[in-house]
Amino acid sequence: MNQFLKKIVLVTLLVLPTLASAKITLTDAQAVDIGQKIWQNEGLGRVDYLTVWNEGEDFPSFGIGHFIWYPQGVDGPFVASFLVLRDYLAVHMKLPGWLVEAKYSPWQSREVFYQQFDSLQMRELRQLLEQSVSLQVEVIIQRMEAALPKMLRAAAEPDLRAYLEQQFYKVAAEPSGPYALIDYINFKGEGVALRERYQGEGWGLLQVLMNMNPQASDVMAEFIRSADAVLTQRVNNAPRDESRWLLGWRKRLQSYHNP
Repeated sequence: MNQFLKKIVLVTLLVLPTLASAKITLTDAQAVDIGQKIWQNEGLGRVDYLTVWNEGEDFPSFGIGHFIWYPQGVDGPFVASFLVLRDYLAVHMKLPGWLVEAKYSPWQSREVFYQQFDSLQMRELRQLLEQSVSLQVEVIIQRMEAALPKMLRAAAEPDLRAYLEQQFYKVAAEPSGPYALIDYINFKGEGVALRERYQGEGWGLLQVLMNMNPQASDVMAEFIRSADAVLTQRVNNAPRDESRWLLGWRKRLQSYHNP
């Protein structure tokens, strides 16, 4: 955050009421709607896209939120979120034995992944993921609920922590705010993991909120502008070409305009 914006932040903290006690509550219908939007964003709502391995990536992704699962020997910078999902599903439903025991993705390469796309194991996994959409939504929402404390711990200065909290709840108070927060965290993370950096710069929700102008009158338009800037910076800093994804990312951000 630049010095000019820091001055704005300090003034804003003096004049805005505290939102520290605000809570985000979702009805079951809202949760289902957000889950369907995330599935549409990640996999066009298609069952066959519940198991994918994108070109240019070193890992497959699973479920409506494209939860990452690394093959053995791959140590990537992103959070391996599929194992969190797997463990949550195991509490609520019976899983195949191979899935319970697997620490790493059984598919070592994208080529092998698609060679075995119609195997019994892969079809079994897609069926499980199709049947557990509501549970996947719960995992995604729980990650959002846990995100703010993580981000506050990551903000070094007290005034910046207060600013971060205010921006979080300002977005949450908008009609499409809860969806935007939940989707962006699922999409690009909280922004607190030091491994999720290119040239020292992150691209998660923390960076988006801290980059917002507190004087902007249209909160969601400012959230989208800030997210676009953060993601563009990621592409510019990336060790390999990620520009092919930027257009799709920007299209996704535009969905935050509407509830």
